[in-house]
Amino acid sequence: MEPTDKQLLLRCRRGDEAAWEALVNRYQRLMYAIPRRAGLDDDQAAEVFQEVFTTLFQKLNDIDDPDRLHAWLVTTAKRKTWRTISKARLTDQMPDAEDGSNEELGSIPDESPLPDEVLLKLEEQHRVRTALGALEERCRKLLTMLFYQSEAPSYSQIALSMGISEGSIGPTRARCLGKMLRLLAEK
Repeated sequence: MEPTDKQLLLRCRRGDEAAWEALVNRYQRLMYAIPRRAGLDDDQAAEVFQEVFTTLFQKLNDIDDPDRLHAWLVTTAKRKTWRTISKARLTDQMPDAEDGSNEELGSIPDESPLPDEVLLKLEEQHRVRTALGALEERCRKLLTMLFYQSEAPSYSQIALSMGISEGSIGPTRARCLGKMLRLLAEK
């Protein structure tokens, strides 16, 4: 079973490099996705990512509630993203409405989700990935084959790959999804 955020944070406070690496690996996708979805380019998103983890490292001993590390990281990433966007606007790195350079952009309807909706979706995806990672290998492999591939393999391919009968795939899938739902409910 994977260590909790609290366990990893406490180990990081003691200087455990493996715990730090595990923590960064656990949240790297989410911490990079937040600035990217806010419209920052790869370099700016990488800068936000680095700032978030630098701040975390500096404040390891100041985090009062290690169980809420996920929320702390998301909030920090959002704030650093907003600061980067504000700084870019102040230094004219983004088009300015006054110079007329984005008049055409203003007439294009923006149907993309609002940032909070995007963040909720990213957090949900992260929770699902974390729960999937906490499952035993057999369930993780089955659910990955069924739901994480662009084209799901046939039941005969799954049965051959996993060494089980085709008839047991459905019941096994149901048990695995039940375990995953329990993990999601716990968090």
